Amino acid sequence: MLGGDLERIAEAASEHGAVTAVLAAEPALAATRLYLVALGDDEEREWLVLDDAGAPVDRRETVRDTASIVVMCELAAELAGGGDLEALRAHLAELALVEQPPGIEAAQEAALALERTIGAPPQVASLVYLDAIGEATRALEFALGELESPFAAAVAAAANVVESFVRDVEERYAIPLR
Repeated sequence: MLGGDLERIAEAASEHGAVTAVLAAEPALAATRLYLVALGDDEEREWLVLDDAGAPVDRRETVRDTASIVVMCELAAELAGGGDLEALRAHLAELALVEQPPGIEAAQEAALALERTIGAPPQVASLVYLDAIGEATRALEFALGELESPFAAAVAAAANVVESFVRDVEERYAIPLR
């Protein structure tokens, strides 16, 4: 189970500092699951990527790939459905009761499917998960009559957030990178 894996990795990472978060990832370039670990808080925070055996990863490319997929999946989950999926579902339910516009059921089903796709934390950040969020979001946008994808535009606009996060992980990495 993912929860048990996260606890096991947190235990392994604790020899490097106080563990404040562990995020599972399956980056494209890795043949196995990796874990992005936050050590310490705020200004004191350092980062570390551990492999499934709990050993630190020191390859810069692997660390960058892991940090990238983690932040992209987190952003996609936050931006999907306009950033507040719960409020959107409530609004659609109200529209269904009051106005009953054509296609409202399809929109409600698509919003529920998106919510299920995002799921509850913890999740494994991967290209498969990222694609699933994108597909479910596009289905919702289509059901809502959107010709262009506000989600795709929001994700593209967040490119600097992804790069900034990856740079932070590299700069505050707990061990030297090669």
